[in-house]
Amino acid sequence: MSKKSIFLYVLFVVVLFGFGFYLLKTNKAQLNLPSLKFPSTTPIPTKLIASQSGELATVQRVVDGDTIELSDGRKVRYIGINTPELASSIKSVQCFANEAKEINKKLVEGKTIAMKKDISETDKYKRLLRYVWIPSASSGQVIFVNEYLVREGYAHQATYPPDVTHAELFKKAAEEARLENKGLWNACK
Repeated sequence: MSKKSIFLYVLFVVVLFGFGFYLLKTNKAQLNLPSLKFPSTTPIPTKLIASQSGELATVQRVVDGDTIELSDGRKVRYIGINTPELASSIKSVQCFANEAKEINKKLVEGKTIAMKKDISETDKYKRLLRYVWIPSASSGQVIFVNEYLVREGYAHQATYPPDVTHAELFKKAAEEARLENKGLWNACK
């Protein structure tokens, strides 16, 4: 393991513990945190993220359900998923687009994330292509954002080779959401 990987791992663990300690010492009402429920997350151990040389970054704003902008101005497109599109000059808002953007905001906006590329660095729009993880305030686990959005019905699975590392996980998550009639599977018939 390189010195940089060790440093990132230690930094991520310190951030997680610091955030957890802060939450323990602070009343949730004082924090004014959103009341998100994460009923069917698939936690990914912190060690896995660090061992894969994940990059830490802060999310400045959420563009839509599957795209974010980092504090350094880079844009990131989540790998393996696709959320309904917001309005543009050539199309109107798709069903469940606003809900996907809002849950993405609650999950990542203003937070430090860990992100990892697969094979491709960027897409045709020059956005970084990444898998994204965040610490869960409620469970102390790490939430795999790409998978969570699919499993909870905010996104469809969208496999674009060569970035296929988690394609099977996303396929299972999409099937679960469809069978349970979650999110867009219920609202967009």
